[in-house]
Amino acid sequence: MLHDTGKNKVSSTELSEAVQVDSATIRRDFSYFGELGKRGYGYDVENLMNFFAKTLNEDELTNVALIGVGNLGSALLKYKFHQSNSIRVSCAFDVNEDIVGRIVDGIPVYPMEDMMEQIRVQQIEVAILTIPARKAQEVVNKLAEAGVKGILNFTAARLVAPPEVLIQNVDLTNELQTLIYFLHHDNELIDEEE
Repeated sequence: MLHDTGKNKVSSTELSEAVQVDSATIRRDFSYFGELGKRGYGYDVENLMNFFAKTLNEDELTNVALIGVGNLGSALLKYKFHQSNSIRVSCAFDVNEDIVGRIVDGIPVYPMEDMMEQIRVQQIEVAILTIPARKAQEVVNKLAEAGVKGILNFTAARLVAPPEVLIQNVDLTNELQTLIYFLHHDNELIDEEE
């Protein structure tokens, strides 16, 4: 946002207003990273953008594979990952012969038996798992063997992987229950205040 406006420097007060976080908190948090700005001058926008891009690995491309092109998998293929210059869903895998061999939303869909080879050839680092839970562990084992370092797991299965493979579980039911809890809890607090 700041970079697009052509602005060269920004103060912690301006950042505070933009992100609704106290300026003292911004200065304190930024200080943990070292010298990002100068007192009385603020922060150089270009340096700040470069620092956080490097810190968040946005200066490197991460190839991602989608495993399972059913309803959820298809929806994820439509998601605009390409709006991030650092993430590219480069392939998908499925068992459904009607979809294998096709290009879905710009992504080639391969048969599951080609998964390990394609993971290696395309240097896939991360996989998104949207397959039936009963097949998930078997697929995770193959992904780990092929060199995948991170898995975003949308299945109901709690998976085991070698220590060098990170698994992030996404439980949509749990997320929805958490939202509902806070909706009710916040409403109770509002009612008590009135």
